[in-house]
Amino acid sequence: MVTKTKKTTSSKRTAPLSSSVKDSAQLIWQAGLGAFNKAQAEGTKAFEALVKEGVSFQRKTQSAAEEKMTEATSKISDMASGISSKATGQWDKLETIFEERVAKALNKLGVPSGKDINALIHRIDELNKSVQKLSAKTSSSPAAAKKTVKSAAKVAAKRAAPRKTAKAKPAETPT
Repeated sequence: MVTKTKKTTSSKRTAPLSSSVKDSAQLIWQAGLGAFNKAQAEGTKAFEALVKEGVSFQRKTQSAAEEKMTEATSKISDMASGISSKATGQWDKLETIFEERVAKALNKLGVPSGKDINALIHRIDELNKSVQKLSAKTSSSPAAAKKTVKSAAKVAAKRAAPRKTAKAKPAETPT
């Protein structure tokens, strides 16, 4: 029966509802534009602030890394110097052992050492002094002085010459 009246009331209700939705959508749109504008304006400020913080943070981390590198470098150099000093001590010991063994080998071969040569030089100097004293005493006969000098030089040369050890010759086999 009264179906017509119901239709008219629902159309009256939809008009204010659609207009309120339209108004709400318009407000939401305007709020979004305002937020976008504000974000755009403050976004560059925020970006610049973040860049400044990033630069500051990068400097701090670089200085901390440099400090750690300096500490590591000093520790490594200390360790290297310790190892170097130990190695030098070992090389000195090895050098001493080598020199002793070479000296023993040369002594076995009959090669005079530096001490032996210095002792011979000292003895030659003493003999020269004694020859000069004798020649001064016997300066009246120059031939006798020359003979004394020559014989003293021969004696000194024989004493200075290195001793040779005789090697056994292999026995000859008759063929």
